[in-house]
Amino acid sequence: MKKIIYGLILLLVVVSGLVLANRKFKNETSKKSIPKPLSSADREAAMKEWEATPAGIMFKKWEASPAGKKVYAAEAKIRKSITDSANMEAVVTDLSLPPGSRLGFGVMVRINGDDYILGYGPEKFIEMQQLQSLKVNDKIIIRSRSVSHAPKYSYPIISINYVERDGKIIYKRVPGKDGC
Repeated sequence: MKKIIYGLILLLVVVSGLVLANRKFKNETSKKSIPKPLSSADREAAMKEWEATPAGIMFKKWEASPAGKKVYAAEAKIRKSITDSANMEAVVTDLSLPPGSRLGFGVMVRINGDDYILGYGPEKFIEMQQLQSLKVNDKIIIRSRSVSHAPKYSYPIISINYVERDGKIIYKRVPGKDGC
C-alpha cells in the first residue's frame, strides 16, 4: 500500500513539474512575440522601399493623377467633421457600390456636392438590416470615425459610426469589447 501511495505522489510531482515547465515556456514565447514599434527612421526607410515596388509606383501615379487629387480634395472637405465626430448631412445617391467593390454592403452618398462611398461592412451582420432599408434620395445624418481611399475607387470611403434618418437612429456602431 505504501508503494502505491509513494508511486502516486511521485507521479503527481512529475506531472506538476511538467505542467509548470510548459507554462513557463508559453509565457516566454508570448513575451517574445510582441513586436517593437519601429523608429521613425525605420518607418521612413520601409516607406521608401515600398514606394520602389510596382504597387508603390502605381499608388504614387494615382496620387498625382486628377482622380487621386479629386479623392484627396473630397477627403479634405470632411476631415474636420470626421475629426470632431460631428454630424454630416448626406443624400443617398445610389444603393450599390461601384462595380468590382469588395467593401461589403454600402451605398453612395453626396455630402456638400461630393460623392462618397459609405461602407458598412459585410452584409451578414444583423444590425445592417436597418441600413438596407435606405432608398435613393433619402436624407440622412451620419457620423464617421474615419475616411480612407484606395486607387481602385474614384471616391473616398467613409466608415460610419452612426446613421440617422428622419430623426430616428437606424445604425449605431457597437464599440469592440476590448475598447477598440
